[in-house]
Amino acid sequence: MSDKVIHVLYDDDDILLDAVKKVKSANHHIEEVFTPFPVHGLDKAMGLAPTRLAIAAFMYGTVGLIVAITMMKYIMIDDWPQDIGGKPNFDFISNMPAFVPIMFELTVFFAAHFMVITFFMRSRLWPFKDAENPDPRTTDYIFLMEIAVDNNEDELRELLADTQSVEIRLIDKKA
Repeated sequence: MSDKVIHVLYDDDDILLDAVKKVKSANHHIEEVFTPFPVHGLDKAMGLAPTRLAIAAFMYGTVGLIVAITMMKYIMIDDWPQDIGGKPNFDFISNMPAFVPIMFELTVFFAAHFMVITFFMRSRLWPFKDAENPDPRTTDYIFLMEIAVDNNEDELRELLADTQSVEIRLIDKKA
């Protein structure tokens, strides 16, 4: 495997999406696509696996619900039972309708905060990390597709020539 890649720059997201489909249909490996905003359908066009963040969000929300129930049972029933508004204080089930807002809020709190932490860890976005985008214009108005070169540079250039690209560059990743 070579350490060379081709950077293909586009100025329109629809043209980029068509180019990604064309490159994938020719069985070339796209290393990464850098865009200034999310492009609908790009993940399917690149053949990326669906995200499992929804499963993580459900698990984090469940943990939040369990923490809320355990906390309220301990505080309001076991540790310091109080008669508030004439409600019975000897069991959790009788008081549960009053606890629903707390259970909901802690479920959302845990899911949201742990999802952000999981996203940053999964994306390797640490505080004070340097940007990894290969061209600073990709944060403003340019779309960049990075394709691995494996002794097929001429074939790739020929394939990319009619994709309405703005610029095609061969980059050595070692440098």
